[in-house]
Amino acid sequence: MRGAARGCFVGAVLAGVVGCASGPQFDGQTYRGEQVSFRVGPLPGGFRRIGSDDALLTFRNDQAGASLAINARCRLDGDDVPLRALVQHLFLQFTERRELSQRSFTLDGREALEVQLLASLDGVQRRFTVTVFKKNECVYDFLLVSDGGEQGNPAVEADYRKLVEGFATLEDSSP
Repeated sequence: MRGAARGCFVGAVLAGVVGCASGPQFDGQTYRGEQVSFRVGPLPGGFRRIGSDDALLTFRNDQAGASLAINARCRLDGDDVPLRALVQHLFLQFTERRELSQRSFTLDGREALEVQLLASLDGVQRRFTVTVFKKNECVYDFLLVSDGGEQGNPAVEADYRKLVEGFATLEDSSP
């Protein structure tokens, strides 16, 4: 996904865009699509699936004021792009970006990067937790968007990490 398209992905999640989901299958833990198949950890309580044309899976928790999205793109870009640059591409159209934390860890046998930041789109500030990693010629993005300000929502963020850390590509994931 190129810079503007990736910004639209983040913007769509931020806005909570609801669309129709068809084609790919998701049973609550396993996603099977045309280009990728994967398993995630447990879905955080209170989140319901919503549709989005900009992500493979999108969820919303109205009570917590949070949205969660998972996306993947294969053989488009990212082969030689550092994880840090992939995160920055997600926020090209945002202003007032302020990084709160960053950590590297191993996810599904590969290096992953999680960044927490505050950023504004059209003057509205949100807190983001973004995780990116690359595997099998695909770039995976996980995104948690919340109204929680600088402090965030520790319970929702802990559940987000369980979902991400439970991620694994499946045998039929090769593009």
